[in-house]
Amino acid sequence: MYIGVLPTALAFTLLPYTLLAHSGHDQTPLTSGDEPDWATRHMTEEHHISNFDPGAFFTLHDFDSSLSWTADEIRRMYGLDDHSMKDVGQEKKAEVVRKTLEVFDRDSDGMIERDEWMQGWRAGRRLEDFGLGPGHHGDDEYEYEIHHFEKYHDENTREEDLTHPEDIEHFRKHDEMEAAAEHQEELDRMPIVEQNIPQKFRRY
Repeated sequence: MYIGVLPTALAFTLLPYTLLAHSGHDQTPLTSGDEPDWATRHMTEEHHISNFDPGAFFTLHDFDSSLSWTADEIRRMYGLDDHSMKDVGQEKKAEVVRKTLEVFDRDSDGMIERDEWMQGWRAGRRLEDFGLGPGHHGDDEYEYEIHHFEKYHDENTREEDLTHPEDIEHFRKHDEMEAAAEHQEELDRMPIVEQNIPQKFRRY
């Protein structure tokens, strides 16, 4: 059974983003007041990063490195395409994107450029908490490690101790993926894949 990448490797994954925390010249922390805003909650819960600035936050969520956030990147940042959001209506998801653009997209071009984000932050504008959670946008492996393994297990955990429902579901998905890969390998070794032949051309 495949156990997956342990959190030790995850630390190396997050290292570049940690280094980004002090990039640029605007070192204003994302925390403001006693209650953390949504961006701070997102970084703490989703990335386990607490020491960073607005420039680092923008860069981390500029998924295509274009120096701007598109509507799709806003959706991804808020985790709107994650399976946990399957019951959230498209109207609500569109509202998240629309309101975020209204706050930061000062030239109304449908994107949030880095300069717009930085100017907005310095002016006191913040990402709204729409009540949809911290924004899951990692793959299944990452989400399992960050939200379950690191909370309830450690590097000393044995395979037989991974008995939580989240562990079982995680490994079930891996087993299904491995079975599908093995099946595909078998098909690739066959000179002719019968099920790919249209019914009318098959001979029995």
